[in-house]
Amino acid sequence: MLLHGIFPPITTPFYPGGEVYYKKLEYNVERYSRTPIAGLVILGSTGEAILLNEQERRDVLKCARENAAPEKVLLAGTGNESAAETLRLTECAAELGYDVAMVRTPHYYKSQIERPENMLAFYRFVADRSPLPVLLYNFPQATAYDLPAEVVIALAGHPNIIGLKESSGSLEKLQRMVEGTKHVKRTVKVTETFQALTPRMKLESVMKVREKEAGFQILVGAAQKFHELLQAGAVGGILSFADPAPTAMYEIYAAWKDGDTKLAHEKQQRVVTAASRVGGDLSIPGIKYACDLNGYYGGPVRLPLLSLTAEVRAEVERLMADIKN
Repeated sequence: MLLHGIFPPITTPFYPGGEVYYKKLEYNVERYSRTPIAGLVILGSTGEAILLNEQERRDVLKCARENAAPEKVLLAGTGNESAAETLRLTECAAELGYDVAMVRTPHYYKSQIERPENMLAFYRFVADRSPLPVLLYNFPQATAYDLPAEVVIALAGHPNIIGLKESSGSLEKLQRMVEGTKHVKRTVKVTETFQALTPRMKLESVMKVREKEAGFQILVGAAQKFHELLQAGAVGGILSFADPAPTAMYEIYAAWKDGDTKLAHEKQQRVVTAASRVGGDLSIPGIKYACDLNGYYGGPVRLPLLSLTAEVRAEVERLMADIKN
């Protein structure tokens, strides 16, 4: 599956009482589907997946799948602390029609997890049995575990591991992984305009099916330095700041893709402060409020997260004033 472009890891809407607000999820997914993003990540970290129970996760996956445009690539966050539970949710996502399983690193048992053989065994167990291609997911800011470049390179040759979502923001690490996985040669089916071809698309609507060299695909999560990471070898981004500003992030990608470095830099500078503060420092409460400002439903967060104070909301309003969807 081609994973080039912008993938918002969308939020999970809640009622003020904490129940999942499925009507607002439908609304958000339908609206994202009309933007130039390549696809959507459901149950990512920004989706507060870790705060949902098992049935809610399955219902959120089902709701999003039923309301997404068929040409958008759908990634399901299926990572759990155990390999068996990860596989169970991955199988559910496959049954619903998802394209890729994004599997975050388990991290609770630090002394064991930090041994490379444990992580290699975990991912190989899942990838060997997964009905979906697997995207590794490294988010050390949340897990306090940084998946080593050497482990990523060792896993890159597995036929069912197609790439990595790398959220550390390290340019040097990205360059090492790009260089270390150059030997991986894979092709994917694409449309005549070299866009991803999903199984949900009606083949009669595709004039011609082509093949494209994909290799091991690395997507990044640091919106504030997105252009720099693209230049270093990333093929796209799973960016929380794309939740409130999918078009603004797509414009950076499109300018870079067209080889217009000057324009890509200008587009990056336009969002760098807001992306760093709203998507980084303020995290999910900041992203959700920014979504409210830009026509998506953000709404409340779940405890132990807290919504923004009035003072911080005013700050987000100032930062987002010139960044409209």
